[in-house]
Amino acid sequence: MADTTLARRQNVLILFQAFAEQALAAGAPPKGLEQAFAAQLQISPSMWSQIKSARPIGDKLARQIEALCARPVGWLDEDHPEAPPSPAEREFMALALAAWRASNGAGRKLLRQELKRVLEDAQ
Repeated sequence: MADTTLARRQNVLILFQAFAEQALAAGAPPKGLEQAFAAQLQISPSMWSQIKSARPIGDKLARQIEALCARPVGWLDEDHPEAPPSPAEREFMALALAAWRASNGAGRKLLRQELKRVLEDAQ
């Protein structure tokens, strides 16, 4: 069950990322994207917030999300290969590479430590 719980959370975050990128590309302001996505899923913003952090997605809600996001039944339960980097991710990687190349050994060590700290805080 834990694998399904994790897969569903990761996959719904993939769906949110795609939703946000599409909305931003269409000129929507970043503020309110979370609420708009929750509305698309026909859930409250509070429930969306809980799903992102810890609330498991049950079978009924999983099927609802799949239907409302035009995904086949069971899509949320499957592992999906990593999507190619988004434009924002590519921009970040270019920035990180430039910072890495412009830094000396001490600077690179600080960059690595900071990225590890951010990753640990996110988990």
